[in-house]
Amino acid sequence: MNLKEHVAIVQDWPIEGVEFKDITPLMANGEAYTYAVDEIAKYAEQKEIDLIVGPEARGFIIGCPVAYKLGIGFVPVRKEGKLPREVIKVDYGLEYGENVLTMHKDAIKPGQRILITDDLLATGGTIEATIKLIEQLGGVVVGCAFLIELAYLDGMSKLENYDVLTLMRYE
Repeated sequence: MNLKEHVAIVQDWPIEGVEFKDITPLMANGEAYTYAVDEIAKYAEQKEIDLIVGPEARGFIIGCPVAYKLGIGFVPVRKEGKLPREVIKVDYGLEYGENVLTMHKDAIKPGQRILITDDLLATGGTIEATIKLIEQLGGVVVGCAFLIELAYLDGMSKLENYDVLTLMRYE
C-alpha cells in the first residue's frame, strides 16, 4: 500500500516555509491505518519487545494500537507537568527552543526490551530524549518505528546505534 497517498501536505504550517505532513487522513482511513499499525506490529514481533514507549501525542496514536495488537503495555512520554506521579526528566533542544520530556520513574524495569513509536522522525531530538529516559531506567531500546522519516532533516544520524523502521520517507 502506498501510504503517502493518505498523507496531506500542508504548505507553510505551522510557520512559513514548513511543509507539514498531516497524517490525519491516514488515520481516518481504516484500511491505511490498519496497514500501518500491522506493519509496525510485524516489526515489533521480530524484536521480541516487552513494552512500547511513545512520546506525546502522536507517539500515542501509533504506539497504543500496536501495543494492543501485541497484548503488551504502552508507556507514555509526556511534557513536563503532565504526569501525576514521580518522574524522571530530560531537557532537549528543538529547532525553535528548549523542551522537557518526562516519564514515570517506575514505568520501565531494568532489562525490558523497548520499541519506541512515533509518527515522524525529523531532527531526532524528541526520540533521542526518549531514548535517554528509557536507558536511564535500564530499559533496552531494541527498535524505533515511525510512519514518516523526513530524511532532509537527518534525524537518522542520532539513531545510528539503533534499529529503525520507517514506513514512508521524504527526501
